[in-house]
Amino acid sequence: MTLSHFIGGEEVAGSSGRQQDVFNPATGAATTAVPLASGAEVDAAVAAAKAALPAWSATPPAKRAQVMFNFRDRLRDNLDELATQISAQHGKTFDDAKGEVARGLEVVEFACGIPHLLKGEYSPQVAGNVDSFSMRQPVGVVAGITPFNFPAMVPMWMFPMALACGNTFVLKPSERDPGAPMMLARLLAEAGLPEGCFNVVHGDKEAVDALLDNPDVGAISFVGSTAIGKYIYSRGCANGKRVQALCGAKNHMIIMPDADMTQAVDAAMGAAYGSAGERCMAISAVLAVGDDTADRFVEQLAPKVRALKIGQYDEPGVEMGPVITAEAKARIEGYIDQGEKDGAEVVVDGRGLKLQGYEDGFFVGGTLLDRVTPDMSCYRDEIFGPVLSVLRPQSYEEARQLVIDHEYGNGTAIFTRDGDAARDFATNVNVGMVGVNVPIPVPVAYHSFGGWKASMFGDHSIHGMEGVRFYTKLKTVTARWPSGIKEGAVFNFTAGSEVK
Repeated sequence: MTLSHFIGGEEVAGSSGRQQDVFNPATGAATTAVPLASGAEVDAAVAAAKAALPAWSATPPAKRAQVMFNFRDRLRDNLDELATQISAQHGKTFDDAKGEVARGLEVVEFACGIPHLLKGEYSPQVAGNVDSFSMRQPVGVVAGITPFNFPAMVPMWMFPMALACGNTFVLKPSERDPGAPMMLARLLAEAGLPEGCFNVVHGDKEAVDALLDNPDVGAISFVGSTAIGKYIYSRGCANGKRVQALCGAKNHMIIMPDADMTQAVDAAMGAAYGSAGERCMAISAVLAVGDDTADRFVEQLAPKVRALKIGQYDEPGVEMGPVITAEAKARIEGYIDQGEKDGAEVVVDGRGLKLQGYEDGFFVGGTLLDRVTPDMSCYRDEIFGPVLSVLRPQSYEEARQLVIDHEYGNGTAIFTRDGDAARDFATNVNVGMVGVNVPIPVPVAYHSFGGWKASMFGDHSIHGMEGVRFYTKLKTVTARWPSGIKEGAVFNFTAGSEVK
């Protein structure tokens, strides 16, 4: 079975002659295939979106919001089916997948308030008989390029806001787990979204380049690695597009000596090993301040990591699934190898994990590295796997500086009972999202998500009011109307009457 594209309201078979297998990461077996679009197929999706744009952008915001309300209801009704689709192709646990859909659903609900969010400003009498007002209007055809790790949530960070603002949308999801995006397209159609307003084209670099180069695409949203994000940002901007590129991360969690250690350990477990660490907001480096703090943390965390129940998503009690591909498994284990060679202590080793009945699956066990130093690649690089590195700074100031000096600035957290330390950290650290006794500080939908430094390129974060600003253009009107009433004017507004 081969999946289709979704163009102009219909599922369309691929015509490029190229396709790629989609795997169940737990078994290593190919379960379906996905077509890889040619430039012509991408252009067809853009043309469908362009044709649908005039009517959709002219649709009153309240009616666009009603489509979002309908879509929200269908997401709720199909939550389990959508989560199963995610788990089967990504590998994350069923509960993780349901949580992913729930976080995407929050953005849909925020988009339902678009009539209020699009209100402009009005200033009467800025000069004699002159008024000034502003309005926000859609950019036009916009596109999203999304990653494998959240095949439903990340697209839902983009298209609900874009559609509610009056744009039409072309989605290029990850070719590794394309089932969920296709299901979202069908649910949108059931919700009453007109044909052509939302399109899905699968593909690789050829499809990405076609979106970046198509002159009818006005804006590009991207979530993925920093290397690809830089490429998309530079090429998209060179072609005159508005671009937001949310990229890689190395998220630190500082544990102060006064922290509630039980709370910190439990937080680190979920933040480091949830979704097998394949999250741009995963905690991958713990900065335990002082050797005593580090010793207590490692002593309490290690047995929990060893006890992780790992398996396929539909097995009872499974807490962590496989990583996405065999290549990802090899890359993650390579970082553990290198960390050990560089002098890190492998407290819990997840390499070489083989599960009975899933010998060909892409499993990496939870891994805990202690006594990591800032020069090691396992600290510098984004591993994107279930590997947690523990560093041992000797003071708060040293820990804070490590966060400040790192090239990535997506998310960070501090665990402490000291309000002064927490306030200083939140105020002075150069990271886009900060948690205080919260390990994964992903903002709720009515705030905005975005990192600093090499974690983001572009001027607008995603969803929240930043999403409204990204998907609209601001227009300001200054108007003067002559004073006085023209003699002989008729204002009865009856059928066939004229205003003279």
